[in-house]
Amino acid sequence: MNDTGAERIDTPLLVVGGGLAGFSAALEAANAGVSVLLIEKMDAIGGSSAMSGGCLAFAGTDIQRANGVEDDSELLFRDLCEVGQFDNDEALVRAYVQNQLSTYEWLRAQGVIFSPALEASAGQSVPRVHTVDPADMVRVLAAKCRASGKVTVMMSTSAERLVRSGEGGRVEAVVASSKGRPIVIHAQCVILASGGFGRNTEMVHRFAPQYDNAVFVGGEGNVGDGLKMAWRLGADVRDMAYIKGTYGKHPVDTTNNHSCLAVYKGAIAVSQEGRRFVDESLSYKLLGDACMQQTDGATYQIFDQPIFAGGDDRVRILDFGRRLEEGLMYKADSLEALAQMIEVPFEILRDTIATYNGYVDAGEDADFGRRALVHNHGALVRIETAPFYAYPSTAAVFGTYCGLYIDADMHVLDVFGDSIEGLLAAGEIVGGFHGGAYMTGSSLGKAAIFGRIAARTAANSLQRQSQSAGSSA
Repeated sequence: MNDTGAERIDTPLLVVGGGLAGFSAALEAANAGVSVLLIEKMDAIGGSSAMSGGCLAFAGTDIQRANGVEDDSELLFRDLCEVGQFDNDEALVRAYVQNQLSTYEWLRAQGVIFSPALEASAGQSVPRVHTVDPADMVRVLAAKCRASGKVTVMMSTSAERLVRSGEGGRVEAVVASSKGRPIVIHAQCVILASGGFGRNTEMVHRFAPQYDNAVFVGGEGNVGDGLKMAWRLGADVRDMAYIKGTYGKHPVDTTNNHSCLAVYKGAIAVSQEGRRFVDESLSYKLLGDACMQQTDGATYQIFDQPIFAGGDDRVRILDFGRRLEEGLMYKADSLEALAQMIEVPFEILRDTIATYNGYVDAGEDADFGRRALVHNHGALVRIETAPFYAYPSTAAVFGTYCGLYIDADMHVLDVFGDSIEGLLAAGEIVGGFHGGAYMTGSSLGKAAIFGRIAARTAANSLQRQSQSAGSSA
């Protein structure tokens, strides 16, 4: 490798990306005594993690017990496989559930504060949405990394190429650029935690052209550079066909990056023509697919006062009051007035709600088979008590939920199923875990859990390398 003109930096472990996965990996490695260099190409940490709704999916926690919720890893495993349409990698799902409770306790031990509120959401048989301030969570872990004395953080530093020691050899370095100057970082192990590619419109179009007109929300640095670097080495990918938008994003609001999901409290979703188009209890990824098939990809969530009162201002996706205060939600004293406000045919909307209420009374949704509020949880409720509300909703691509093929130890695998020595990955950049859809909280959960697993794998590899070098000497 020609390093001419480039500064050389050496580190045992290099972590690429300063979001939740990257800092979880760096801190876990530091706690194991490993010296780490973490590089982040933006001038601020957090990425998509910090912009998320702050939901993490854990099972068997003290918060669940305090709320009278019985949950365990096996139920979580079954739910993850079911919502993923059984097309997720079982080994990765097992890795998640076997490490999820210890990761929840680890995050709390680092100082991450969880809300006492608990909600059920997409793909969950029981309430397991554990909510944090996501930007603060990343800041807490970053501060712990710096305080460890083992982690060096370089901002405004972008990785550009992975370098192997010969054809098919071990990944030994990363060609990078730091504030405009070329550098080459030599590392015994590299963890890619550089996020997805939701900000790369060409790449999204390549895999999911149906989302060309969707709203894209996520870290500005999420353009798929880490994925491309691994591709160049022959890395395989998973779940590219399952790129989906998240339902419930306001079409024109630019201040809120989060979805509003009144459907999970009993609302119905209707098209601009005033008709239901989907089983509203499905994963909001599948709701996003259904939404994009409607006229202009624009729909409304329709609900009444009891459903509005069932919101929770401690959970961003259920903070209905804030949306109303911000002028994002329509409110009217009658269905007819609401229909006029949103320019939906009143007679059709009235008949849609009357039909739905009849299904609620009969206990069977003859149109779409809805049986619960969300996944298998919660009894359906009628929509009948004024005032009535409408929330404009489209699908937004918050994350790509697909990417590099990895094994349960976070080794990146090539197209033949062999590991690319010296290369690990965690967070949004990896595929195979979610499968066909998505459970609320499993993306942030995956970032923390898989980041820690990658760090442990790296630490073990570094220890073996040290022992091998010692025996050779």
